[in-house]
Amino acid sequence: MNKTLDEQCEDTCGGTEVNVQVLRTQRLEEDTAVELADLFKALGDPTRVKMIHALLDHELCVHDICEVLGMAQSAVSHQLRYLRNVRIVKRRKEGKTVYYSLDDEHVKQIFLQTMSHLQHG
Repeated sequence: MNKTLDEQCEDTCGGTEVNVQVLRTQRLEEDTAVELADLFKALGDPTRVKMIHALLDHELCVHDICEVLGMAQSAVSHQLRYLRNVRIVKRRKEGKTVYYSLDDEHVKQIFLQTMSHLQHG
């Protein structure tokens, strides 16, 4: 893969003053990097983003989510399963009805911070 000039150091570059050896010992573990990438991958789908947005302040059943997004139940259920597997949403069953909500406050904050970032610039 060819690097553009903007992505290369000059031939005379000796690096920054940061201790690369220390940074190497502090780098992300592979499992953590994979989990983080999976989270961002989940946020990379517009349908899932709309679901998360609908669940920001409300616990909703599958029927409600279908109505809000104008989608078929099978499609919504498929996406909810994906979001559950990456711990973005959780479910609660009451009788035969399953209610979904965001897994925790961190998910909400990640979403809101990302929206704020987009609006900022």
